[in-house]
Amino acid sequence: MLILPSGADAVTASMKDKGLTMQLGMIGLGRMGANMVRRLAKGGHECVVYDRDAQAVKTLQDQGALGTSSIEALISQLAAPRALWLMLPAAVVDDTLATLFPLLQPGDIIIDGGNSYYRDDIQRGVDARSRQIHYVDV
Repeated sequence: MLILPSGADAVTASMKDKGLTMQLGMIGLGRMGANMVRRLAKGGHECVVYDRDAQAVKTLQDQGALGTSSIEALISQLAAPRALWLMLPAAVVDDTLATLFPLLQPGDIIIDGGNSYYRDDIQRGVDARSRQIHYVDV
């Protein structure tokens, strides 16, 4: 009979022991982004965070995330290949990508978790691919 560890703590310990944790940059710390960071951190993952609201960054920093004061600082704290998750309003995604693209390297990953129009995300994916950056719309 196979007995699996019970509870999140046992799973987290097992993942850490096996080196299965990750580093993730999160841009956008509203209700959804902040809660995702909390859950990832609880699971043993390293979260590097940025939001234009410094208080949102400080709150998560106090809870174990690595807070940054700019997108450039966030990028500098991530090991390549970088994984960045955007939890932003659709209206600011293009401006954020315009800031991100020159800072990223081929092989980096952008995950757009916001509520963007799918046709906009198709074009963003084409733009990212031309830079050899992976773009995932979730």
